[in-house]
Amino acid sequence: MELFNNLLLGFSVALSLQNLWFCFIGVFLGTLIGVLPGIGPLATIAMLLPITFNLAPTSALIMLAGIYYGSQYGGSTTAILVNLPGETSAVVTCIDGYQMARQGRAGPALAIAAIGSFVAGTICTLLIALAGPPLAEVALKFGAPEYFSLMLMGLVTAAVLAHGDMAKALAMTALGLLVGVVGTDVNSGMARFSFGYPELTDGIGFVVLAVGIFAVGEIISNLGETEERQVFTSKVSGLMPTKADLKASFWPILRGTGLGAFLGVLPGTGPAIASFSSYMLEKKLSKTPERFGKGAIEGVAGPESANNADAQCKFIPMLTLGIPASAVMALMLGALTIQGIAPGPQVMTQKPDLFWGLIASMWIGNLMLVVLNLPLVGLWVSLLKVPYRILFPCIMGFSCIGIYSVNNSAFDIYMTAIFAVIGFAWLRLECPPAPLLLGFVLGPLMEENLRRALLISRGDPTVFFTRPISLGFMLVTLIILILMMLPMVKQKRAVITD
Repeated sequence: MELFNNLLLGFSVALSLQNLWFCFIGVFLGTLIGVLPGIGPLATIAMLLPITFNLAPTSALIMLAGIYYGSQYGGSTTAILVNLPGETSAVVTCIDGYQMARQGRAGPALAIAAIGSFVAGTICTLLIALAGPPLAEVALKFGAPEYFSLMLMGLVTAAVLAHGDMAKALAMTALGLLVGVVGTDVNSGMARFSFGYPELTDGIGFVVLAVGIFAVGEIISNLGETEERQVFTSKVSGLMPTKADLKASFWPILRGTGLGAFLGVLPGTGPAIASFSSYMLEKKLSKTPERFGKGAIEGVAGPESANNADAQCKFIPMLTLGIPASAVMALMLGALTIQGIAPGPQVMTQKPDLFWGLIASMWIGNLMLVVLNLPLVGLWVSLLKVPYRILFPCIMGFSCIGIYSVNNSAFDIYMTAIFAVIGFAWLRLECPPAPLLLGFVLGPLMEENLRRALLISRGDPTVFFTRPISLGFMLVTLIILILMMLPMVKQKRAVITD
């Protein structure tokens, strides 16, 4: 009964004209940036963070969330029609989706992608509503040692599961922690790493770092890529899938949803991992695996459900524990902090309208996406013909205006430019920037909980190992590190013996 009342509160908040409008803006922009390769939800949310200063917290979060899960829809459209994934999570959809389009079945492929995403979104919305309150109650019992251990485990897991070299990911995480402590020390009042610049005594702005590395840095990197895009089909007819299509897609959609939901709550994973895992699972379970790669509808249904489920379930640890499971969730956490809201289990009790309004808006947003995506396929495909050299000056200008408007400071613009150059260099050196952002967001929180725990224990570091929950998190962290380092050690030994 309590869940019903909470959802009723959520829908009353989400169905207000203002929040409906921002939900629509979010899912529309999400679809748009999902369709356009090279932008992505991370860069878009980073660019839009300055705008959230002037919005109500609930409206801001509803819009940013819509961008995130909406981009998963948009990525599938270009993957099916153009064989060009707008999002990394849609790479797998290209394999069978494009083949279906070549066989004249683009309509059913798009419809199944939309249905799978909607089903996954609906199930995961209910899952967040069910899992949120119990997790928040558990989190309220956490002390400083438990929070520090949990954040440490989250950072290590994110670094280990990040794309590319694990050593580089761990180094980027450590760098993020260092950047996070720039500014005035709360306890001593001393300026740290400010290098004599008074503007740095308040620390490096979250928006400055996010826009510089993820928005402008990505744009500079994308300018070096080819602009040639051949649209296979711009007119789609016969959207309704057959009974055979629906029957073949039923179990893949449910399996993809379950797999995506499970991976969604794990730190460091992303929708791309969920969609790849779902595709491999469907191919393995299929009685006719040879059909995969030649237009098997299961190869579209499973991955598209999995990536949307993963995207939405990422909100569970962020909303209940205050721990971001991905770089996008770190931006969401930053948006909450900008609004003066302390992330964590208190959000549910102190801001129930925000928590339940966001959950209700996810279902409404998924419904909007189904209605929005299929009729506007022609529009999305025509946008692909806009050259990137025309898009990037507009994006750059918008980013600079947004950064300046936060503090009316030209120094912030210079800092953004510096981080953009550094971000571009990191991309070229294949250093994943996402762990850095997680370290930057969690760094101050980890330092605060570390100091608090040591004050309570009078400087005894064993406090992290004598409390059962904290010890559990520490052991899991150690096991993850050992499991991931063993293959590296074996490989080095093999090279030495050879």
